[in-house]
Amino acid sequence: MRRHELLRCLHEVLQPRTYFEIGVRNGLSLQLSRAPSVAVDPFYNLTNEVRCDLHLVRTTSDEFFAREHPFAHFDEPIVDLGFIDGMHLSEFALRDFINVEKYCHAGSVVVFDDMLPRNVVEAGRGRVGPARHGAWTGDVYKIVDTLRTLRPDLVVLEVDTLPTGTLVVMNTDPSSRVLDDAYDDLVADYVVPDPQYVPDATLQRSRALAGETLLSSPVWAEIRRLRGRPPVASRPAIAKTLRQAGLLEPKGA
Repeated sequence: MRRHELLRCLHEVLQPRTYFEIGVRNGLSLQLSRAPSVAVDPFYNLTNEVRCDLHLVRTTSDEFFAREHPFAHFDEPIVDLGFIDGMHLSEFALRDFINVEKYCHAGSVVVFDDMLPRNVVEAGRGRVGPARHGAWTGDVYKIVDTLRTLRPDLVVLEVDTLPTGTLVVMNTDPSSRVLDDAYDDLVADYVVPDPQYVPDATLQRSRALAGETLLSSPVWAEIRRLRGRPPVASRPAIAKTLRQAGLLEPKGA
């Protein structure tokens, strides 16, 4: 399954009320949305037809979130489905997630692109050699272990999409400030010279699910059912559904 096919299917199973995208480029992913949408990219050049109620912003994600009311385009400032495909450096991707989560709810889903580099060259912080003109993931793969370690409350699922993998994050909590507090220390660990160390589990995709397996999970109906309910009830229910479907390890495993 290719990455945009996964995203298209997520739109179908989630039926999001709002969609937010960082990294528009030519609109290939944005064209999938039919919900009210906000999209941010300082250098977008749309070549694909977009058919949604859209607020398109030519700015960086940091500048966007610095606004007093960044999601004024929505009836409520909430993100049901977010897609992060901005600057491919770990500190930028983590900061984007921190900022997006503040506008999420228990039933939100945040998707990251380019999370499973196929080799060390693709994973470099500098875009050099074959990565200069071909696929380049940068070192955003680093935030997978960060989220799993510091935020065990999140559901963090790697998905084996072509060409360079996807990450799907669920069970978001807009009240959490764990990542904000740890950010400076994390960046100090992230920013190191190339070549990057890429775990075998990342290169071999040994933890990654097939897109079809994820999409066939009953969790999507559960997410839609729980929208608008208190997080104290919603977040445990989502994780329980995923465990029952075999997509999460049992508690204590």
